[in-house]
Amino acid sequence: MTLYNRISQTELKQMLYAETEHRTTISFYQYFPVDNCKEFRDELYANLNALKVFGRIYIAQEGINAQISVPDSNFDALKNYLYSLKPFNGIRLNVAIDDDGKSFWVLKIKVREKIVADGITDPDFSMEKKGKYVNATQMNALLQDENTIVIDMRNHYEYEVGHFVKAVEIPSDTFREQLPMAVEMMAAHKDKNIIMYCTGGIRCEKASAYMLHNGFNNVFHLEGGIINYAKQAKEEKIESKFIGKNFVFDNRLGERITEDIIAQCHQCGQPADTHTNCKNDGCHILFIQCEACATKYDGCCSEACQTVYNLPQETQKEMRKGIDKGNMVFNKSKHRLRPSIHDKKE
Repeated sequence: MTLYNRISQTELKQMLYAETEHRTTISFYQYFPVDNCKEFRDELYANLNALKVFGRIYIAQEGINAQISVPDSNFDALKNYLYSLKPFNGIRLNVAIDDDGKSFWVLKIKVREKIVADGITDPDFSMEKKGKYVNATQMNALLQDENTIVIDMRNHYEYEVGHFVKAVEIPSDTFREQLPMAVEMMAAHKDKNIIMYCTGGIRCEKASAYMLHNGFNNVFHLEGGIINYAKQAKEEKIESKFIGKNFVFDNRLGERITEDIIAQCHQCGQPADTHTNCKNDGCHILFIQCEACATKYDGCCSEACQTVYNLPQETQKEMRKGIDKGNMVFNKSKHRLRPSIHDKKE
């Protein structure tokens, strides 16, 4: 039995876009002890592959983190299979709200040290004691309380295009950096209501446990994250206190929650919130680009990358040798687009 993909990425993308049946994009996670990660990984791959599931799944001894898509006709079968597994019985499945079904084109399941890289080394830390869940209605009510502080536990590029009103940004590139920063920034507010939120719930759930571990008293986290909040707000017809776009880690790069555009194009400064990767294969930096700049720069992040992008493929391949791409994300706090083909190491 093949437990890994053997088809090229190009072919897989072509097959995805040739599909006539709509797919539903789903995310879920669960913290639970996994005794044999490799065995669990292989069992999961075989069953999900049989249901034509695509996506990215991480398994670790602390649990599972999954973002997937499934053909609509197999949705119930997928749900029944997951619920048949004891740790997943009744698990919340976050269904995407702004979804073209083209989020993934291959199934990848990887075993990792942790399902969320947190940098926590304290042996006394435990996920057993975590913050209280809040739903959309409770979230809105707490936002009206002056004794409440809302903390965004996502990266800067996620916060930039959308966030809750009054949300505090933890200005960092990684979750592992954010945890100690959040504790430090909130040190004078240990008795206030601290609400943590993130995309689907996995980061803020761990962050809430970490805050409690560090002496905070009234800690909450948004159940199911922004994805579930938006779904509940729509179903219950309540005002969304999350404004803008929710960044997602799949081919869509974002779900529109409200029509507000709160970010700017990284090239011209005009209102825009569409993330894209630079078309130059030696760069691929993630940045925000408006339609006008996408046309002007051929989807590239700069004139320099545009020049490279329009060179013959063989020339581009030669230029890419030895490039260290580093962390390919635009960070406005660092005032520049980070490593590109023009930062090639000698």
